Amino acid sequence: MENKTTYIFGIRTIIEAISANKTIDKIFIQRDLQGDLYSELNQLIRKHKITTSFVPVEKLETISKFQNHQGVVARISPIEYVALEAMIDEVISNQEKPLFLLLDHITDVRNFGAIIRTAECTGVHGIIVPETGSAPINATTIKTSAGAAFKIPISKVNHIKDALFHLQASGINIVAATEKTNNSIYQVNLNKPMALIMGAEDRGINPSILKMADYKVKLPLLGTIESLNVSVACGAFLYETVRQRSENSLSAFQ
Repeated sequence: MENKTTYIFGIRTIIEAISANKTIDKIFIQRDLQGDLYSELNQLIRKHKITTSFVPVEKLETISKFQNHQGVVARISPIEYVALEAMIDEVISNQEKPLFLLLDHITDVRNFGAIIRTAECTGVHGIIVPETGSAPINATTIKTSAGAAFKIPISKVNHIKDALFHLQASGINIVAATEKTNNSIYQVNLNKPMALIMGAEDRGINPSILKMADYKVKLPLLGTIESLNVSVACGAFLYETVRQRSENSLSAFQ
């Protein structure tokens, strides 16, 4: 399994990659870069809403190993993201109880990879992340996921809200993991079509997204620490979902 991060460089090369619909994770641009060809590239970046970062030339030289980068280096995603509508339609058509996972600006690549691994192990049918402000799927993410990133559909969307509207219109219940509630995860029925939202490591779920949830739930914390690592919390929520969905099949052995 190839885990190395792939970079391409040179303005024309990157323009061609975007035009060929290659999945570009991020573009690094030299500060104060100008010129007609760069203007053409910039238009494509804006059109396709590609994440960019303006960096000193030394960083570009390090990434490109001092080859002719022309002031621009792009990081290619090792996976192909799937279209949101196609993913939702396929899952709903093939699963009695769809289970989706939405990640609202999870920025740490190791947390992201660990979440993907747990999601695959717990039967999540699709993961949804925002276009900007989300951890990339790079070599570290792939390694931490133990390769699960290649096995589970992942969709990037402009706004998490758009995904929530589509999911709710498709009959999917939205469950938000948040400390801003009195409802325990163990008091909510998860044995139905649902999408779980996990929030950012530092600030949790965006308030405007939280308002859209059908259910708000939390994990009981019995110690003095006020929160769990997001990947650990996600695992606890997902395995409670597995437990509830397995109860009927397990009852025959009790």
